[in-house]
Amino acid sequence: MLLLKETPARSPLQPSRIAVPAGESRAIDVKAGQILRIEAKEAGVTAMLFAFDRANPDIFMSVHHTRVFSNSYVLQAGMRIVSNQRRALMVLGKDSVGMHDLLMPASTTAWLAANGYAGRTGCVESVSAVIREQGLNPPKLPDPINLFMHVDLDQKGRIIPLPNRSRAGDFIACRVVADMVFVVSACCSGVPGNDKPGALEVAVAEELNAL
Repeated sequence: MLLLKETPARSPLQPSRIAVPAGESRAIDVKAGQILRIEAKEAGVTAMLFAFDRANPDIFMSVHHTRVFSNSYVLQAGMRIVSNQRRALMVLGKDSVGMHDLLMPASTTAWLAANGYAGRTGCVESVSAVIREQGLNPPKLPDPINLFMHVDLDQKGRIIPLPNRSRAGDFIACRVVADMVFVVSACCSGVPGNDKPGALEVAVAEELNAL
């Protein structure tokens, strides 16, 4: 569902893309009306997604508000992803996986080391460094949307990690409806079955067929 599009009051922008190496994080600016595409370059990887308003540090993508706004903890086509002020930031359109997580927090280096992942940089530390490099100053680091991560809830509400199903070439594409800085992390999640750091590609264009 890439239909939430109004003609932007700006000239069309050239497509851009960045590589996110395994275990690292990268940032990209996306303008309202553009398509954001995130692709797994290896099987079994996850992508932790954050977004921040460069003009207003108090506005950021909020997984908590997204769950409440959509009355769902399952990210699915047509779902509006919103800010901490409950304003739509983007709409999920194309999705070749159909399994993502809106529950798990970002990993930290200390938590990874204590749980058998010594030597891995946590998502919190990696993304925080990118935020500083970008000159952003959010009031806190929010929880991410965990793309390609496969977890479920049992009947008692317990979170159950399941084997990752993503393949090389799997992707999501969203229509962005507000100017935002997106940060994508390919760090180790520390979630069993979804703990393989792998390369990602992030691309932005006016239309999906340009990516």
